[in-house]
Amino acid sequence: MSQPITITGEDILQQVKLSCQIPEFIEAIVTRKVIAAAAAEAGINIEIEELQKAADQLRLGNKLLSAGDTWAWLQKHCLSLDDFEEIAHTSLVSGKLAKHLFADKIEPYFFAHQLDYAGVVMYEVVLEDEDLAMELFYALREGEMSFPEVAHQYIQDKELRRSGGYRGIVRRKELKPEISAAVFAANPPQVLKPIVTAKGVHLIFVEEVIPPVLDDKLGHQIGSDLFAEWIKQQTDGVEVVTNLDSTSYPAATTKTF
Repeated sequence: MSQPITITGEDILQQVKLSCQIPEFIEAIVTRKVIAAAAAEAGINIEIEELQKAADQLRLGNKLLSAGDTWAWLQKHCLSLDDFEEIAHTSLVSGKLAKHLFADKIEPYFFAHQLDYAGVVMYEVVLEDEDLAMELFYALREGEMSFPEVAHQYIQDKELRRSGGYRGIVRRKELKPEISAAVFAANPPQVLKPIVTAKGVHLIFVEEVIPPVLDDKLGHQIGSDLFAEWIKQQTDGVEVVTNLDSTSYPAATTKTF
């Protein structure tokens, strides 16, 4: 029987260092501290009922459906119940701070940028040969081939081929400008004349153009984007002094984001 291996906190810290992950960990710590300080300044408080609900959502999100599942998960991640509560608390504080800062800014932002949130249901095949793309375009327009047939024959990726080149609902800002201009000028359902980009020659079928609507899902996305940008602004240029408390590391390392 093999001997057990003892792993210390210093071993873990050393592995983080050797994995070149310290910058990511420092950034996460700075973000957590910035959020905590801003929440305290804003007078954000967490009620026991809110914390319990957040903990329940955390368990559900990690599929911890029983006490046994929860204990096993805590052991796997070397967490205590207090740590689990802190995770739930941090998530809750972050959400409440985002709402405090941006709840009244989501709608104005949407109306100022609503064209970016227009959507299109589209199918796409990217080819290397422009002449072939034009040949297929005319075949599609004349009804000699269907778009699924083209996709099945010319798409290499197995899953994309099976879906007939379906890209789903794509937002305007997710498309290259030259593609976006043509797609949102289409009269669906319509096959577009091939578009050449650095990626290749795009053969696109536009099934539907979806006008922008500020629903709960999009509102949440905009709020998250605004909050992420705010965090970036708060952490840019922050001077961080790390004290790793080990003879293997400098006593104090200064980093500016």
